[in-house]
Amino acid sequence: MKNEWMTSFSREASIRGFGKMKNDSVINRKATEFALRIIKAYQFLTTEKNEYVMSKQLLRSGTAIGALIREAKFAESKNDFAHKLHIALKEANETDYWLLLLSESNYIEKTAYDSIQSDCTELIKLLVSIIKTAKSNS
Repeated sequence: MKNEWMTSFSREASIRGFGKMKNDSVINRKATEFALRIIKAYQFLTTEKNEYVMSKQLLRSGTAIGALIREAKFAESKNDFAHKLHIALKEANETDYWLLLLSESNYIEKTAYDSIQSDCTELIKLLVSIIKTAKSNS
């Protein structure tokens, strides 16, 4: 059952029901998919590895990204929009840190780490791009 959370909850499995939503942005879809993978990772870490401290931090920061992106949709101004996305970026960076610690402490295998960390990096790049665009348009 090693790293079942990574293999049983692949990107393809995570998009069922979410990838077909109309008028949904790429960043929203990717953040939702990522949050679902983080939830599966948390379940694996607590059930199979009996790891509760770093996994809880991972769960909090990894699921906050999508929530903050959704919150930014109803920002009061362009500056507020950029600010909310910047907080999402900070959460993504924190998530990247917890993933690294979990990998380096051998709670997750390298292949699992590489897969989910790649998704985290993609979210970070998307957020940086959106924030830059939002700031240049203000």
